[in-house]
Amino acid sequence: MLRSFTSKRSLQSLLHHHHRRCRQNPQFPIFNPRPFSSSPGPPSSDAELRKYIGYTLLLLGSAAATYYSFPFSENARDKKAQLFRYAPLPDDLHTVSNWSGTHEVRTRTFLQPESIEELEGIVKEANVRKHKIRPVGSGLSPNGIGLTRAGMVNLALMDKVLSVDKEKKRVTVQAGIRVQQLVDEIKEFGITLQNFASIREQQIGGIVQVGAHGTGARLPPIDEQVISMKLVTPAKGTIEISKEKDPELFYLARCGLGGLGVVAEVTLQCVERQELVEHTFLSNMKDIKKNHKKFLSENKHVKYLYIPYTDAVVVVTCNPMSKRKGPPKNKPKYTTEEALQHVRDLYLESLTKYRAQVTDSGSPDEPEIVELSFTELRDKLLAMDPLNKEHVIKVNKAEAEYWRKSEGYRVGWSDEILGFDCGGHQWVSETCFPAGTLSKPSMKDLEYIEELMQLIKKESVPAPAPIEQRWTACSKSRMSPAYSSADDDIFSWVGIIMYLPTMDARQRRQITEEFFHYRHMTQAQLWDHYSAFEHWAKIEVPKDKEELAALQARLKKKFPVDAYNQARKELDPNRILSNNMLEKLFPSSEAV
Repeated sequence: MLRSFTSKRSLQSLLHHHHRRCRQNPQFPIFNPRPFSSSPGPPSSDAELRKYIGYTLLLLGSAAATYYSFPFSENARDKKAQLFRYAPLPDDLHTVSNWSGTHEVRTRTFLQPESIEELEGIVKEANVRKHKIRPVGSGLSPNGIGLTRAGMVNLALMDKVLSVDKEKKRVTVQAGIRVQQLVDEIKEFGITLQNFASIREQQIGGIVQVGAHGTGARLPPIDEQVISMKLVTPAKGTIEISKEKDPELFYLARCGLGGLGVVAEVTLQCVERQELVEHTFLSNMKDIKKNHKKFLSENKHVKYLYIPYTDAVVVVTCNPMSKRKGPPKNKPKYTTEEALQHVRDLYLESLTKYRAQVTDSGSPDEPEIVELSFTELRDKLLAMDPLNKEHVIKVNKAEAEYWRKSEGYRVGWSDEILGFDCGGHQWVSETCFPAGTLSKPSMKDLEYIEELMQLIKKESVPAPAPIEQRWTACSKSRMSPAYSSADDDIFSWVGIIMYLPTMDARQRRQITEEFFHYRHMTQAQLWDHYSAFEHWAKIEVPKDKEELAALQARLKKKFPVDAYNQARKELDPNRILSNNMLEKLFPSSEAV
């Protein structure tokens, strides 16, 4: 059955409800003012003047009492009062937020079909009524690209594996299936996905549409694994596209941002399931420069984690385990407890210093500290003084020490190894830019990092760790930031971050302002010079009109915006699959 949260409530019905309450309850009297008279009356007496002054004071007193007794939510205590903004929500109004906690909408329409037939009916009806139903996946995009208050459709109930071709290593799935669920269901066939992003909770439709990626200079972004897909479009119904069937639309829609149709089914090219050996070790920029080409060419997967205000670079490589050699015999020098001890010591030391400022942590006892993971400890440490550069440097140095004591090997299946604990709520900006070819890297990727580190120091940015750098081969999807017509091109992806380790509204606002200042500096100094473009799931729409116009012009130079808008016009003429972000990034020529 179709699951829907939708309702209508007219202003007339609200007024009628209020009128009925007034008649039934003397606490809500109906106010019937006497009509004005055009004839002059007798002069006002002192008594009448005092009466009107009294009415005025009573009105002002009532307003003040209402203001200060209004039930604000706890996280709104630092916000400015705005009329009606914090009024109790109607029962049919639902809040939908992204995983990062940075974007949130309230909507009355959130549809979850259980079959492609129901989805087709939803899209058809919405198109007739010109009612928006923006496709939204698991809500993991840091910029909330799938959100809109006008209405959304989510395929979480369309999560089946439809067919598996073991010989060709292909699988066809409904687009609402989550990555981890898919991997679990196909491992009995001895196959898995070619690569993974940091986490496993994305829906397949969503992870493909935003051009998500893993790491490995020989491995393309995840959209390249798609060999065919089924789109439910408002204007043309359900269409099937592939490299052979309508290739022009296929390469445009494969990374289509949910704007060309609701992705209902996807066929993916998989690979043989393998155990990987992960090697984590601490390096520095001097050694990285010396070995960079070797790291890129000799490792199936490799990434660097830079720690600002230190020379530490965490290198993580992953490669198929040798059947001849077996797993590595090296034993770690330190236990997990020993690796965490320095971070725990800093936490206890800082807790004493900042005790008066910590409102939601209290005074944890020893067992609670022992139960915290590294990322949880880092969040608690940063929450004490997130914008104090000296405090952040201490936390970063503790992180470098943690990684030094975490050096070693780990063996596991690719879906177990190729993940990364990203931490809690956060702001993140990730850019993608060309880095030469695998046989001849340009070294621009390391130059980018060096300039970024210099910028952080020069501007005293309280930048936490890590700054993550990954690589992919190119994509043939025309809307991918890693698109290239040359097969051997490689791209580097660099992500900067600021955590939101507290629910205090004022503190979150201050961190947000600092992060966008940080991001703006990297944009001004680095993006144009390195031809860097933001990940679609992490791009933010500027509020300033001039900045927005500059972004639109920049996107038009890199991506086939006219072709994309033309396809939107043909497949979704009423823009029911769009939202404010898409309209801002890709305004139609008519709108311009």
